[in-house]
Parts: sequence; structure tokens; C-alpha cells
Amino acid sequence: MDGLHLKASIVAQAQAEGFAAAGFCAPDAVPEAAARLSSFVAAGHHGQMGWMAERMAWRGNPAALWPEARTVIMLAELYSPEGDPLAVLDERQRGVVSVYAQGRDYHDLVKKRLKRLGRWLISAAEKGSDSPKIKVFVDTAPVMEKPLAAAAGLGWQGKHTNLVSRELGSWFFLGAIFTTLDLPKDAAEPDHCGSCRACLDICPTAAFPAPYQLDARRCISYLTIEHRGPVDEDLRTLMGNRIFGCDDCLAVCPWNKFAKAATEIGYQPRVGAPLLAELAGLDDAAFRARFSGSPVKRIGRDRFVRNVLYAIGNSADPALAPVAAGLSDDPDAAVADAAQWAVRRLAG
Repeated sequence: MDGLHLKASIVAQAQAEGFAAAGFCAPDAVPEAAARLSSFVAAGHHGQMGWMAERMAWRGNPAALWPEARTVIMLAELYSPEGDPLAVLDERQRGVVSVYAQGRDYHDLVKKRLKRLGRWLISAAEKGSDSPKIKVFVDTAPVMEKPLAAAAGLGWQGKHTNLVSRELGSWFFLGAIFTTLDLPKDAAEPDHCGSCRACLDICPTAAFPAPYQLDARRCISYLTIEHRGPVDEDLRTLMGNRIFGCDDCLAVCPWNKFAKAATEIGYQPRVGAPLLAELAGLDDAAFRARFSGSPVKRIGRDRFVRNVLYAIGNSADPALAPVAAGLSDDPDAAVADAAQWAVRRLAG
């Protein structure tokens, strides 16, 4: 099978596996990525995410990650919400969990799909001494998926730095298959943001110092998921009732009018928008049981309850003050601090 026919077969098989789109690029298709990453880290915008500074040579240059690779196949998997994910922000007694974490952990679902596609690719390609090799990645290796996906024509990085597609909108995960096969490459997708700045203007914490630039230290997704210890008090009040992630900049993107419905049943919401009072009472065992198989589980009970207490402090509901007070002596210092802050804030 020649390269063009094999590429077309890969796209068809990817769609049969449930992926919404597939694109192809060279591992060195984004030569500017290394300099951008270096500037991001040098400015301290990565916050406590030390892993971004580690192995920067690999992260900034996918060709160095696996020198044998000749093609990167980027795959998109939809997790589009059925309703308006911002509506629950007005229900201040409930916690808001990012859409992507409402169902099962995407790492597991996407990786299984990638492995199936990879096995099919190996069997479909030419056998013998030139039998291809593959490596699959889903957001856990030093791979800059968004720039590679843009280079592969799946979309472009919008002013909020996330990937946007004219056909899919913003609600999709990315997976990558590196292969030793030298397959025909796709053209990069040009930027279609124009003069729109909806994603920049809606950000509650002003986490974008400029279009196409993110200071993660002010991003609510970073603060609720990656940041350890107490959050600065001036940022706590801006977090509202967001307890795991933030969807504001994605949700307002006008390209989402073209978003397609997710087909993977595993992404159907099972977390919902639970009551803050209920979540605050979770101990470690109850937290693990409740969020088993969910991305929420990765941050642990202490960081999660810390976020819940910030939401309680922002709820303006005095009835939640006793809930917060009950955690003011929690063994975790950040939880105790958050509880004491919530009590003070609810007391005015």
C-alpha cells in the first residue's frame, strides 16, 4: 500500500475507532515551539508545574523525543457538552467541575483507542524488515500536543492557547501516534480568530497577559488542579464555585456553534454539579470512592476539599459557615486555612 492510500486508510480506521479527526505532520513541524516554551518557563508562567521545565529539549522538539519517528499522527476525540457549561456558575451552593472531567478519565479511553489504531496500522503497513514502529501518547509525556495538532491541520491555537477547529469547535481531546512510517503530511491550519477576544474578556482572573499568551499562575484550571498549598487570597474570590478546572474561555468561543456531539458514552456526565456541603464532608476514602475512574481523583482529597472551601467562601450562603468551621482544624494545612478563610468571608 503506497503512502497516500495508507494515509487515507488510517483516517478511515481512526473514524471507525471513534476519533473525530486525524491529521499528519512531521516531528519537526513546529521549530518555534522550543523558543516559545523557553520563554513561558523563563517568565515563570508555568507556576509549580516543574515538569514543564524538565526535559524541555524533548518537549520543545518532538524529533528529539524519538529520533526514529518520521510522522506524527494527531487524533481528535470529542467530549462536547450537551448544554451550557457556564449555567451552573449561578448555582453558588454547587460545585462546578470542568466538562472534560465529568465522565471517565480520558487518559484511559483515548489511550485504548490509540493502541487499537496503532495495532491496526502495524498490521496494515508493509511487513518485513521495514515493519513500522509506533509510540502512543496522551497528555502524559513531554509532547506538545496542541502545536503538533495545529501543524497537522486539526485546528489552530486560539487566543486562549487552546486548539480550535472550524469543524469541531473546542471540545476535544488530543492523542498522538508517533511512527517510523514516512507518510504524506497535511498543511497547517491558519488562524481564524480574527478580531474576536471573547475568550480573553471572560477570564475571571485575567490569566491572559496578551492574546495567545497564558500565565498559568492565574488560570483557575491550574489553581484548582496543579497548584499545591493555599491559593493567594485575591485569586480565591475570583474562583467562584469552580472546584475542578474552568471552561469559561472554551465555552464562549463562537466556533463552538459547529461543535459536534460526543459519541463516547464514557464521557457522559456522572459527576454533575454536587452540593458543596456534601463534598466538604468527604474523607480520603469517600473521596476516592466517589471519584473512582474520574480525572478528579488525581488531585487527591485535600486539594479538592480546599477548592470546595473556597467555593463555600464565595457562596454568600451563611448556612454553609458551620460546614466550613468543621474543617478549620483539618490535618491538612491548606484545607484548614481555606476553611478559616471561608468562615471569615461568610461572616462578612
